[in-house]
This record gives sequence, structure tokens and C-alpha cells, in this order.
Amino acid sequence: MKYTNSNTVRAIYTEPEDNPYLAALPELMPKDIFLQRLQSLPVVPPNLLSLSGEERRRLLSGLANLFLPLDYMYTIYDLFYRAIQTTYHTKTVLDSIRQIGVVRQSGQTSFGTQAQSGSILGIPGVGKTSTVRRCLAQLPQVIEHREFQGQPFFKKQILYICVECPSDCSIKTLTYNIIAAVDRAIGSDYFRVISHQSRISASALTTQLKIICLNHAIGLIVVDEIQNAISTAEKTRRIKPLVTFLLELLNDTCTGIYFVGTLEADEVFCGHDHLKRRTRGLRLLPLRPDGTYRRFLETIWQYQFTLHRIALTDQIANKIYDHSGGIPAYIIQIFMEAQAQAIIGSEDVIDAKIVQRAINMLCISIPKTYPAGVSLSDFSISVVEEGQHQEMPAIPHDSVPRMYATPRGRRPKVRDRVDLIELWKQHKRADSICKVLLSLNIGEVLHL
Repeated sequence: MKYTNSNTVRAIYTEPEDNPYLAALPELMPKDIFLQRLQSLPVVPPNLLSLSGEERRRLLSGLANLFLPLDYMYTIYDLFYRAIQTTYHTKTVLDSIRQIGVVRQSGQTSFGTQAQSGSILGIPGVGKTSTVRRCLAQLPQVIEHREFQGQPFFKKQILYICVECPSDCSIKTLTYNIIAAVDRAIGSDYFRVISHQSRISASALTTQLKIICLNHAIGLIVVDEIQNAISTAEKTRRIKPLVTFLLELLNDTCTGIYFVGTLEADEVFCGHDHLKRRTRGLRLLPLRPDGTYRRFLETIWQYQFTLHRIALTDQIANKIYDHSGGIPAYIIQIFMEAQAQAIIGSEDVIDAKIVQRAINMLCISIPKTYPAGVSLSDFSISVVEEGQHQEMPAIPHDSVPRMYATPRGRRPKVRDRVDLIELWKQHKRADSICKVLLSLNIGEVLHL
């Protein structure tokens, strides 16, 4: 890889030669390496069986750090990378490079007119915030420039900033949050200097933020927990000015903007045409009861801290899905609480009764229906080795059965073996069925 896994790195230039910001960007990470770096697994001590129940219950807290990468996470990583890349293609950024005087060009240069914006919304518990922060952590946040093409070029380029949306929808609060995040990234002192200015207006504060964004070539601003502003917006109608301010920041500085939150925010976004166009993106729904869910559950099932380990059964898998709704956070919570109840009790083994007891204690309530979106199971990104051509798979004509869901609808009727429908299933021929009916003396031959 071009850079080590560090928050701040020294610029290494590749291509293109006329743009130091683009030339210093890290490579787009392959899927297999990305998923490997994203994964986080708890440590199981080798002497687990010799530990007391209290010691094993203490180990259960390590399951909170369990993080299993799914294919949709690579899609989010790719979205962020392309958004940062688009920022450094825009005319505003290219003009700032020319004003610095590092690169002198003649003739026309291709550029973009607008940075990228969008949103990643989803059901609570699918892992939006943790995924966003882990995806951004795979990129260096700050790239230090000192020399480009033999000329001095001292610049601290900030690839991304991640802040939380203020619950009061205050533009000044959000501006201060972004400035404080810049200070944490590069060790500057902007927040102290600006906050000491008495009675600074919101417009003057946003102007200073725009200057900071241009000076440090911020590639992407991620505003998390955008749903925090929904309740305030319903009372004060202040979310529209807040989002409009961010879009103004995008237009003036060509800094990419992405919103992250729950699906409640989509109602506000879709209520205004100019916001709707700028806030399109992923709408994440829980796992389906399919192979992706089963693989996820089988992976976490390996981390049993009970004295007696059992294999995952369809009954337990169905029960966990029906009460978790396929939401990863609920799946892990049920698994943790089931182990705690098993260790506290005399069984010290997970079974269907223990799982049901954990579900009853957690009082998990899941919605029966969801808005439009894409399930976490629907993302599939294959890994193709360099130079290898992959044929497009044939589209199956048969529907895929729901293997792990609890059967719905009317139960199938048990039919007698001489029932006409059962006979037709067995023989598939009219003459064969007639012979069987005659042999059982329930058929009659008519001679016409």
C-alpha cells in the first residue's frame, strides 16, 4: 500500500502530475484487504473451560467489540473515496492550486463544477455509524505536503472530517463542531481564536469556515446522526436552514458533504426538491433470512463462553431472526444475553429456552414493515484477481427459498396416500393413476 495505517502521513505523489491533492491520494483498497482490515474479533482465552462463571461473564463484554464486515461496507468505502476524489477535481480546488503558484499551466484544463453530496440512511442497529467511522479510518485523515515538482508546497490536506449534527439545528454549533474537528486533525488553534471573538455573527463564522475548508483542501465532511434534528425541525423548522447552509458550503468550497442517520431524515429531505436531489444515497434495511444472515450468525456463534458448546440449529436461528428482525445489533445483544443467562443458571449451555428467556428480558420490539430501501443481504461484491476475466453468472429461473425464516401462512394439509393430488404427484401419468384406482377398487371402467 502507498501509506501506512496512520492518521497523518507524508505526501507521496503518483498521478496526475498537475494536481498535488489528487496525486497524493491513497490507492483505492481492494475488497479482500479492506474487509480483512475492518474485521474485529474478540479474544478467547485458551483456558476458558477452567474459568469460573463470573470470569466468563466478564468476557462477554468483549462481544461488544465484535465487528464482522459485510459487502455493503465496501460500497460505503467506495462512495467516500469517490466523493473525496471528486472534490479535488473541481474548478475551485484547481484554481486554489494555481493561486498558490505551485503549478503553472497554459491552456484549458478539465474540471468538475460541483462536489459530491449524498446521504446514508438506515434502520437503527444496522451499523451505520460504526461502519462509516471504520471506512474513513482506512484512509489517512491528513496528508502533509512540503514540496511538489521541485517547488516548496507547505500544506496540510485534510481528506475528511466527521462531526455529529447538533440536536438544536444551530448553524453556529455545527460550524464550531467542524472547526474543532479540524483542530483535532491537524493540531491547529482555530477554535480558540474564533470562539474568543465576541458576538460573532453566524454569517461571519461560516465565512471563516469556508476559508478553513479552502486552506486545508477538506475533501469530505460527514455529518452523522442527522436524525437528531428531526424533532427540533418539527417544532422550530430549523433543519432546512441547517441543510441549506451545508449545501452552500458545498457550492462555495467544493467540499463533499454526506449525511448519515436513520430513515426519519428522508422525510425531511424528500419534502424539498433542492434537498432531495442533493441527499440521495443508500437506504439500508436489515438482513434477510438467507445465507448472509446464516453466515453472520454462524460466525458469532463460535464465540460461546459457556462450559458446553452446541452447534447452531435451525430452530435457534429462526427464533433469533424472528425477534431481532435481522438487525445485527439485536442479533449480538440476544447472543450475549443468552450466554449470560446460561452461565448464571445451572445449564451453562445455550438452547432454545435460554434464547427465549434472553429475548423476553431484552424486550426487543421491531417494526413489522420498513420504508423502501436495500437489505444488507442484497450487496454482493465479488473479488476478482488482477488479469482474471470473470464470466457473468447465469440468472437462475427458480425462486430462492427462505431457508431460515419461520414458515408463514396456512399449514400444509396432510393428505391420504390414495388422494388424487398425491397420486398425481407420484405418477404424473393418467394411465398409471387409472391402474392404481382400479387396483384399489375405487375406479370403474366405462365401455362406450
